[in-house]
Amino acid sequence: MRYLVTGAAGFIGSNLAFALLNQGHEVIALDNFSSGHFKNLIGFTGMVATIDISRVEQLAELENFGPLDGIFHQAAITDTTILDQALMMRANNDAFRHLLEWAAEQSVPVVYASSAGVYGNSSAPNRVEEGLVPENIYGYSKYAMDMTAKSFMADQPQQRIVGLRYFNVYGPGESFKGHAASMVFQLYHQLKAGKQPRLFKYGKQMRDFVYVDDVVQANLKAMHSECPVSGIYNVGSGQARTFNDMIEIISRELKIECQVEYIDNPYSFYQNHTEADIDQTRQQLGYQPEFSLEEGVVAYLQHLESQ
Repeated sequence: MRYLVTGAAGFIGSNLAFALLNQGHEVIALDNFSSGHFKNLIGFTGMVATIDISRVEQLAELENFGPLDGIFHQAAITDTTILDQALMMRANNDAFRHLLEWAAEQSVPVVYASSAGVYGNSSAPNRVEEGLVPENIYGYSKYAMDMTAKSFMADQPQQRIVGLRYFNVYGPGESFKGHAASMVFQLYHQLKAGKQPRLFKYGKQMRDFVYVDDVVQANLKAMHSECPVSGIYNVGSGQARTFNDMIEIISRELKIECQVEYIDNPYSFYQNHTEADIDQTRQQLGYQPEFSLEEGVVAYLQHLESQ
């Protein structure tokens, strides 16, 4: 099978590209390298292409790659602190719309990355058709992508489109995200540097933390599922945990005692509780998370220590 992975030099895109390659597929890794990093693709033996799909005139270049069996669309601006609305909408929703139009013409199925950001501060657990009130432009851009996808699903029911709303993903490959990297990554480096970890008061905010291998699993099952129906699904662990829980796990595994400094939260749009309802994802896609927070953090810490 031949697959295109957009955003392949990014965090999730690179993990997905390697997973597909390891399964024996032919993989084309596409990235404009604006936020992804070449080091995430070291060891990747498939084709690498530098195309900016937000520019319609460059989409025609995809035809040079020959027939595709599927597209995994991971490319996006994911930094939630970016407030430039026009930039975010062009890079996320407009580029996605152009890609869907091209994929529909070629009859190529698309699995794309959405986000739990669409739920804002709606009550948890978060269900796909409820509480769609994003708090920032990033969340809104993903909401707009979902609405674009649903419009395509209605107009072209023969075209397979699956959206996956990622919750708080962590794991190898995110080191180049800087301040946008996961709290696991940030807290690990703070503790290893002997710094006092800092959390927003009082560390009781809850997140559905999901290990990147489970996100890759969800993508593969979304593309290969025997269920041909298009749709939008949550991808998380299905269980919310606090930042205090995370600190406790990391400090215990590293055998480092720490005293948390609690600081004021400057973000009015901050999500206080996310938790994925994954019943439909299990039933329709066959997705089953394999990593608890403890298991995922241990696996990630082993990777970080090996570096």
